[in-house]
Amino acid sequence: MGNRVTLQEIADALGISRNTVSRALNNTGSVSDETRKKICQTAQAMGYKQFQMFYPSSIQPSDAAEAIPIGKKNEIALFTHAFPGNSHSGAKLLEAFQHKIDTLGYRITINIIRDYEIENLCLPNNFRKDKVAGILCIELFSREYSEFLCKQDIPTLFIDSPLLWTCDLSADILLAESLYNVYQLLDDLIKSGNKKIAYVGDKLHCQSFYERWQAYISVLTDNGLYSDSNHSILDDDSAPYSDTNWLCERIQELNEFPDVFFCANDFLAMSTIKALKALGKSVPEDVLVCGFDDAPEAAIFDPGLTTIKIPSCSMGYTAAELLLSRIQNPSAPYRKTYIKTEIIKRESTKGRA
Repeated sequence: MGNRVTLQEIADALGISRNTVSRALNNTGSVSDETRKKICQTAQAMGYKQFQMFYPSSIQPSDAAEAIPIGKKNEIALFTHAFPGNSHSGAKLLEAFQHKIDTLGYRITINIIRDYEIENLCLPNNFRKDKVAGILCIELFSREYSEFLCKQDIPTLFIDSPLLWTCDLSADILLAESLYNVYQLLDDLIKSGNKKIAYVGDKLHCQSFYERWQAYISVLTDNGLYSDSNHSILDDDSAPYSDTNWLCERIQELNEFPDVFFCANDFLAMSTIKALKALGKSVPEDVLVCGFDDAPEAAIFDPGLTTIKIPSCSMGYTAAELLLSRIQNPSAPYRKTYIKTEIIKRESTKGRA
């Protein structure tokens, strides 16, 4: 099966229109130098028509490539099933990661892993193993495909991962700390009188979602509260969580109406607030909602969203250090590393947290 990259895929990866991508790559129409550079870099990284980078006069490529001796592998291959959009914590993480590896002479290539590759356990057609020094995996949670990648004898780092007790990954793993701050946030809410707390999200989606679920169960148990899956919305991640009507129905199906909805990420939290508004509920007057990530929209959403902040830039630099260390020392013991997070309280829990 072919693996030709399209203009629409580049546009989707950057969260912009197909026409803007077309104008930038064809050097027609009005596109700022900054936007053109970003589009050209992404097109090149994704292998679009063996695209050769165009640099406007004000933009010059880094001279850092000389840091790697001639003949050495200098590509870091990003593998992702869903390229992080601008609202995803992975977007800033990737910017920091790319900045770090660029200063050392590496370049990033983007590989969108489609269902075909996952189902057939194969590498993308444009993947050049002889050029790749390391692999960075983001939003790639298939157990079988993750194990397949680990058998390629290439240094690999996972940013989050499939459920770790279900797979054997010969790779390093980097995670945002979930257990402590989810526990602390929910414990504060419980001690403020909010006893009925619902979890929203597929707890088996990935390792970090499950660790947030573990913290949720632990804090309920430690406070003598009863946990029941019928009090939460735990549908598989293929469910239409962004569909307000569907989410309204799921909320109405709960055994009892919660005091608090704890959502596995900010996207789910904002979708939940929209559904609650459609049901005539006011946040935070009638019910509290909190998320995880501190997405850019969290601060400007109505109401401002209480969340747990992932330090994306720090994670990006740490990811670069971990992967480059693995490249230099491939036989070292594999590591699971956590980056400290931070509770950010806003209006969605105001007055009751």
